[in-house]
Amino acid sequence: MLTALLAMLAGLILLIWSADKFVDGAASTARHLGVPALIIGMVIIGFGTSAPELVVSAIAASQGNPGVAVGNAIGSNITNIGLIIGLTALLTPITVKSRLIRREFPILLIATAFTLFLLWDKTLSLGDGVSLLLVFTGVMGWTIVSALRQRHDILARDLDTEAMAEPSLSLQASLTWLFLGILLLILSSRLLVWGAVSLAEMLGISDLVIGLTVIAIGTSLPELASSISAIRKNEHDLALGNVVGSNLFNTLAVIGLAGVIHPLPLETIVLQRDLPAMACATLLLFAAGFHRFGSGEIRRWQGLTLLIGWFFYNFLLVRSVISLSDSL
Repeated sequence: MLTALLAMLAGLILLIWSADKFVDGAASTARHLGVPALIIGMVIIGFGTSAPELVVSAIAASQGNPGVAVGNAIGSNITNIGLIIGLTALLTPITVKSRLIRREFPILLIATAFTLFLLWDKTLSLGDGVSLLLVFTGVMGWTIVSALRQRHDILARDLDTEAMAEPSLSLQASLTWLFLGILLLILSSRLLVWGAVSLAEMLGISDLVIGLTVIAIGTSLPELASSISAIRKNEHDLALGNVVGSNLFNTLAVIGLAGVIHPLPLETIVLQRDLPAMACATLLLFAAGFHRFGSGEIRRWQGLTLLIGWFFYNFLLVRSVISLSDSL
């Protein structure tokens, strides 16, 4: 058991570090190639924080571990909203001024409902995966075009600033970190998945629970760091944009890629507990932050509600593990 725990811990630490270096290398390489700062901010930096979820789920799917593959994506979405937005709003109310964010709120809600519809048959099939990836491609294209047309938008300005904040590495150093980051992402993900599955087998619990808790929280740490950093700079829309963008990525790209790599059967509990919890968290975020006209605000009491909901969900997960252990 100690070996599995150490493998999980080492894999998680290396995963977060390699994801950060991968983003640095990719962003710097893009600058050398003349890619607009806004695109770097949206695509590379914005979605780069979801690289851990993507690689972990891809590795888990390829090894036939559906619990880790799907649980990681669902658990990360719940953690992003409940823990990250909840904690951030509790520290300081999040003012929503960006039109881009207000447009992405209903898109995230629709994407969540679409995913729930596809997975309701308890199978993540090849067709489901392709459908999710196609929708993701369309959403990404629309978001980029909208952002380029609205460069005066507060989120677009924050992304421009964020993309150019760090000094560029040399092209050689950028390419080195880019490819080394990818390699370490893959190796650390394999180590993390192996440790998680081994630990689940030793404890006699589902690898789904491990994916929904330890791995989901661990792979959400980049979003937590980005959001707190953005709030400290008074970039509220960027903090919220990190989570909304990451959840879109997890819902469509991460789950979609897992289905394309290896069609997966889902446990009944996923439909009874986890997908509804993700949908409920997304709906609460939509209700709190979506304002069609003018600025909105996610207040402290709303952040506290999201945080309590996240703790309650994890309490249910822990209780399910204890109940299973008592029955053995």
